[in-house]
Amino acid sequence: MNEAALALAASVVMHVGWNLLARHQPANTYALWWALGAHLLILGLWGLPALIADTRWTAEFAALLAISAVANGVYFVALRRAYSHAPVALVYPVVRSSPLLIALWGMLLFGDSLSAMVWAGIVVSVAGLLLMASGDHRGGEGKAMPWALLAMLATSAYSVSDKAATESVDSFRGLVGFVSVGYLMAWLALSVEHRRTQGRWLPAARPAWYVVLAGGLCVGLAYALVIHAMRFMPAAEAVAYTNAGIVLACLASVVVFRERQFWRRRLTGAGIILSGLMLMRLAT
Repeated sequence: MNEAALALAASVVMHVGWNLLARHQPANTYALWWALGAHLLILGLWGLPALIADTRWTAEFAALLAISAVANGVYFVALRRAYSHAPVALVYPVVRSSPLLIALWGMLLFGDSLSAMVWAGIVVSVAGLLLMASGDHRGGEGKAMPWALLAMLATSAYSVSDKAATESVDSFRGLVGFVSVGYLMAWLALSVEHRRTQGRWLPAARPAWYVVLAGGLCVGLAYALVIHAMRFMPAAEAVAYTNAGIVLACLASVVVFRERQFWRRRLTGAGIILSGLMLMRLAT
């Protein structure tokens, strides 16, 4: 298995592991806020000096870093807003449909060229995601969808920026520092959003210490591994492969946690996503 595949596999495992831990935390703990803060204290302080030292700083790189940071802030706030109106099962697959948009941005802005098989794989996997998002979700879909689409747009913006920025960062530790700048912006944006909606800066409760620690170690490191994989492949392809995590999370939800609502549709969607990823793999 090559370096990019190993990086993406490790990223998927970290992302799924963190989400399985976080899903069982009470909503008032605001686990993601704590995880981003822990990342900044644990890995941010480790990565930022390398970002300064191991980067070829230019005006273009500074612009890419600023775009990525702002897009991260928009992504996390939009995702929080979407979740306040509709369940994860509806919102997250829509947000994760971003590889199609990332592929279009890469083609228009950077001249990326994807094979017909890779395009087909992305389209098939996105179709599986949208199938998983379908179902009898009543109540907040109308209010949630604009925020979910904004989160998807923000994902495409920071993914394309991050891909372009990899050419200027020489070390993986520097990439962790790059991610930390975006996560600092996201943590600040979430803090302001929490203050605006809840009237307080700190969440009402704190998750278990091991959840905070796992989030601090996994959330940013998992995405730094995705950016590292972008050194070897187009951004759309790298992000699409990470949707394997949705397949694993779906299997764990149905088989391990016995969450059987819409289970046939969810498993069918997971199978379609997996088929799309296999098409992409056959093209390489």
